[in-house]
Amino acid sequence: MSKLDEFLAGERLDDVALFLTHAFLDSEGKIANYGEDVDDGVVLVVDGDKGRKLFASGTGMDAMAFAREAMDTDGEIARDLGGGEAPDGGDVQFVFAFAEAQNEEVGGLYAEGDVIHAYAYSSEGTAFSDRWVVGDE
Repeated sequence: MSKLDEFLAGERLDDVALFLTHAFLDSEGKIANYGEDVDDGVVLVVDGDKGRKLFASGTGMDAMAFAREAMDTDGEIARDLGGGEAPDGGDVQFVFAFAEAQNEEVGGLYAEGDVIHAYAYSSEGTAFSDRWVVGDE
């Protein structure tokens, strides 16, 4: 099982996942050496602190500030983190994601299981987010 598969299964709660398209990497380049090639780009799953630093290095943005901005706009992010549908019609350039453990006291999605929080950025400049319970399609 790959690190990405483990992450998507909720088994790497201390890690973050980053996906960047080949087109974005062509212009930014720095993060490709750390990741695993996938169909439309590169994905890496690393320790949370290291991942936030790599995200900043590869995108020029602070990961948590980006996530806060993205929370204001809903969109659809692929369950494998390799893209999605941006609300502005642009192409997904990158995704930053983390998983949060099930927490029945909080309720809602969190009572149903571990939750993936995913934040994406489109080619049109829109930051957006999606979240889902691990295992839901």
